[in-house]
Amino acid sequence: MSASPEVAFYIDGSSMGNPGEAGIGIVIAQDGHTLKNISAYIGVETSNVAEYTALIYALEEALVMKSRRVRVFTDSELLQRQMTGRYKVKNEALKVLFGRATRLAAALEAFAIERIPREQNKGADKLARLGSKNKDKPK
Repeated sequence: MSASPEVAFYIDGSSMGNPGEAGIGIVIAQDGHTLKNISAYIGVETSNVAEYTALIYALEEALVMKSRRVRVFTDSELLQRQMTGRYKVKNEALKVLFGRATRLAAALEAFAIERIPREQNKGADKLARLGSKNKDKPK
């Protein structure tokens, strides 16, 4: 039996003010084709909370889609390094989100998270900024 195909999740979080009106953006792709875009308002949060929330949304979506092999791309050095164990999670609010993200990632057959330059994450960035402006729309 061949391995299930890998699905790419490009994620970003946006906070207008840090903390401020926050949103998340996710571009889901496979074999170079966009499968789905997600943009959501998440309330008044910091940019780091927004980044983790984007990751959690992406991992939840992966499980709903029954994607077993996931590669996440983020321009957040903090998120990537905390998720790979290079940085400790010291902030109490982030510890909770880190625990949730780690549990979701563990439910997958394969999980990887890579940091990419901001220029390569324009789609997710645009969706996150759009989400932070859509405060009239519920989470």
